[in-house]
Amino acid sequence: MEATGSVGKAPGGPRVLVVGGGIAGLGAAQRLCGHSAFPHLRVLEATARAGGRIRSERSFGGVVEVGAHWIHGPSRGNPVFQLAAEYGLLGEKELSEENQLVETGGHVGLPSVSYASSGARVSLQLVAEMATLFYGLVDQTREFLHAAETPVPSVGEYLKKEIGQHVTSWTEDEETRKLKLAVLNSFFNLECCVSGTHSMDLVALAPFGEYTVLPGLDCTFSKGYQGLTNCMMASLPEDTVVFEKPVKTIHWNGSFQEAAFPGETFPVSVECEDGDQFPVHHVIVTVPLGFLKEHLDTFFDPPLPAEKAEAIRKIGFGTNNKIFLEFEEPFWEPDCQLIQLVWDDTSPLEDAAPALQDAWFRKLIGFVVLPAFASVHVLCGFIAGLESEFMETLSDEEVLLCLTQVLRRMTGNPQLPAPKSVLRSRWHSAPYTRGSYSYVAVGSTGGDLDLLAQPLPADGAGAQLQILFAGEATHRTFYSTTHGPGYTGPFVSNPHNHTWPRTLGSLNSGSCSCFSSPCILMAAAWDDGVADNPPLAHQLLLRQTPTSQVRRHWGDEGALSRGWGFSGGSEYLIRPEMRNRVPGPWELGSVWG
Repeated sequence: MEATGSVGKAPGGPRVLVVGGGIAGLGAAQRLCGHSAFPHLRVLEATARAGGRIRSERSFGGVVEVGAHWIHGPSRGNPVFQLAAEYGLLGEKELSEENQLVETGGHVGLPSVSYASSGARVSLQLVAEMATLFYGLVDQTREFLHAAETPVPSVGEYLKKEIGQHVTSWTEDEETRKLKLAVLNSFFNLECCVSGTHSMDLVALAPFGEYTVLPGLDCTFSKGYQGLTNCMMASLPEDTVVFEKPVKTIHWNGSFQEAAFPGETFPVSVECEDGDQFPVHHVIVTVPLGFLKEHLDTFFDPPLPAEKAEAIRKIGFGTNNKIFLEFEEPFWEPDCQLIQLVWDDTSPLEDAAPALQDAWFRKLIGFVVLPAFASVHVLCGFIAGLESEFMETLSDEEVLLCLTQVLRRMTGNPQLPAPKSVLRSRWHSAPYTRGSYSYVAVGSTGGDLDLLAQPLPADGAGAQLQILFAGEATHRTFYSTTHGPGYTGPFVSNPHNHTWPRTLGSLNSGSCSCFSSPCILMAAAWDDGVADNPPLAHQLLLRQTPTSQVRRHWGDEGALSRGWGFSGGSEYLIRPEMRNRVPGPWELGSVWG
């Protein structure tokens, strides 16, 4: 098979193609372009823009985030935060040491005001009491992280079971008890948005505690999140990224040729929807898990190994959408930041499932008040699950009318002026995304994310890796975040020949096989932020896998302490029985798992 596309013009050196121009793909390209051993590189992006699920739009006289909203855990251990700081995209407050040290526990702050569907305001004291109960139980789920068995399969079932026990001790009147349950139900809806799932009953209990929350008070980009990916794009050589170039099939384990390089063969050929083909030595797949799920049977030829394909099927991938409402005048107080909506006839202990067309809006958690625009006022609502996907099928007029009625009912003001306009995300309908982000579903484990991250061919199947995987769904502890795929690029080390990916394991450091099975992670895998954060590095290295114990050169098996670091010449050695699994040469400053 001969090529009709080209990755590079000059012979020699590995030819690498990245599929997907989101933050994972751009991160990989950015780092690869910094190495002279990688002169032949292209990024194929299916749409007309870069950024993937990072998407900032100019609207309402300002910028709104249709995709990723916050930097979660903006601190030195977060590569997205560090890159944003390097590009000068953050303000003084976001960069402050004080902001970086805040421990949120990953929980959303309390609302400024809470409206019930009766038209009355809910006591913020009651809301705070229920938040303490709910998030206390969420934190309690971490107790099952290493348990051989769990009392129930899902996070949702566990929370409901525990709440049911608490209800028996409530002494208030029936109306207050019902209101408490309704508030708890709104927190369930909020947690569905956080987890990107239709129901917490779909989220596996045992691995739920593996998700890692970095320190730092979540922050936003004043001029748009896409400023980050724009800077990344600007750092790449011209024409590195090819837009509107959707990939149809990745052919691998083959022998492909290109007319420009007579006599040279390539193990991979990437076939595009328009018929163009790109023969390469390595392809880095960074497409969203939702796209992989939908095209699993046709995207790889030959098909993926059964174990990896099954992991893709089992990992959860849901939808979380935003609905922006524009108002001429605010109906909320000037210091209001978050408006909570509570349907006082709902309860997490009841399995009512009304038809989507009649009740989709009940899944809306409320609204974040966006910073003031030039002349208008904007609320940003969040809605997850099947209700969110149904919302995508409605017209703007239908959504605007429905939410006007909801707000009039909640505020008790039938004359509340209708919003001027509405803007929505539609991530489930997006053909190259098919949802928002991943979660560990019932029936899957963190090991499935590790399986997805592992490159092909698998260990022992060949000297040269052909397909590598990166993106948020390949990160065992940072899935669903932008800093999960943000770990993709900075971890390329010693690219001396075509077998470089064998030592790398995967372009996604936090999710590569070195964290779930004995494998090498080169010293270059750690930037200063992680190297200066031993607890984070310790967690990433050791996690829950006893076979991945690390032995420091001078002892201290399986433990890291403050003060370790590559700059100090620290050396970690692989355990003797695992040495045959790791290719040489071994270098001072290498970490062995």
